[in-house]
Amino acid sequence: MLDETLQDLESAIDKAKTSLRRALAKIRTGRANPDILDAVRVDYYGSPTPLRQLASIAVPEPRMITVKPFDRSQIAAIERAILEAQLGLNPSNDGELIRIPMPPLTEERRRELTKVARKEGEDCKVAIRKARHDAKDLIDALQKDGDVGEDAADRARKTLEETVKVGAAEVDAIVASKEKDILEV
Repeated sequence: MLDETLQDLESAIDKAKTSLRRALAKIRTGRANPDILDAVRVDYYGSPTPLRQLASIAVPEPRMITVKPFDRSQIAAIERAILEAQLGLNPSNDGELIRIPMPPLTEERRRELTKVARKEGEDCKVAIRKARHDAKDLIDALQKDGDVGEDAADRARKTLEETVKVGAAEVDAIVASKEKDILEV
């Protein structure tokens, strides 16, 4: 039972880190990154469809993203969806291909984006602490009910704290890496 609790904690920490990576991928850095378009949904015959299902996305240059629709009749809808996503991007199309130049970030905007990255990291840590709290409550309940002994519960709590400490350190490393990418000119 204690092993399951600790495995659930590790699973929750992994989910939080995956969510953090997804959130940070949407934060724009100075270079072109196709992940920034993951949130874009195109109105495709009445249903919102992820852009990746309607077009191939490439990065031919460090500051350019190209989007090549599989169905050329949807090029205007894709361009409109990119504009409406409010990503600060200005797409242009030539009838077959949409080019999205990545404008350089100002120093002030870079600082704002690092704050956003830190906030995402803190949100991830809050999720990890909540998972720790839930696991600790479960261990306490098992000990109180007599399902596990005091020594086993103490060992589980120590393992729990170590797991949380490692998870929080990994979150800090992920955020620091993203901040470095943002601040890199």
